[in-house]
Amino acid sequence: MKIINKHISHGLVILAMAFFTPVSAQSFEVDKIPTDNGEVEITFIGHGSIMISYNDQVIHVDPSSREADYSQLPDADVILITHHHGDHCDPKAYQEVNQEEAITFLTQLAKDKLGQGEVIKNNESVSYGWISIDAIPAYNLVHKRDNGEFFHPKGCCNSYILTIDGLRIFIGGDTENTPEMKALNDIDVAFLPMNLPYTMTPEMVADAAKAFKPKVLYPYHYGSTDTGELVELMKDEKAVEVRVRKM
Repeated sequence: MKIINKHISHGLVILAMAFFTPVSAQSFEVDKIPTDNGEVEITFIGHGSIMISYNDQVIHVDPSSREADYSQLPDADVILITHHHGDHCDPKAYQEVNQEEAITFLTQLAKDKLGQGEVIKNNESVSYGWISIDAIPAYNLVHKRDNGEFFHPKGCCNSYILTIDGLRIFIGGDTENTPEMKALNDIDVAFLPMNLPYTMTPEMVADAAKAFKPKVLYPYHYGSTDTGELVELMKDEKAVEVRVRKM
């Protein structure tokens, strides 16, 4: 996989402060993480929905009306859609932040649903001004529907690596602990999904995190899964800081 604009500050120390930011009547936890020349602000909307801001630029990841009133959130400069399922690809929330100048990167099935955007296939990379985006396969290895089909077959869903001012952020989307994920390196921040039967168990998340060792690990998309199980599994992995936010 070709990585665009790979410029990592290996000595980077990640510090963040969690606080609540009100948007209209909505309140969300926010972490601020330093980059080479500034800081990236991560807003934890809920479930698989995240907002990332850098230098007045806004990225919405998998906006969902179930998680927030997106008409009250900032317009997007970039929108990322990991796949076509309704909790990640919601036409209503999408249109509420899709300003005229925004660009959307998404999968083919998500484009079929939304009717617009630039498709990124598994293992493709793009650069867009201040951000580089690498798509890696997101898929199930174990969990299947009653008819024997995987919830997320290989080839139709993306995970993304975002590189913003030297900071590398991995957005898992809906995936399990795939070989492609476990082969990652130099990841500063990782969002890994943890709910059954669609994505990973705490054990699977720990297996992946211990393999590619992100500096900071956020479990997300975790529903009713006990995040304390992951914290316990990772307690001896000193290279990885697990941070639990309301997702």
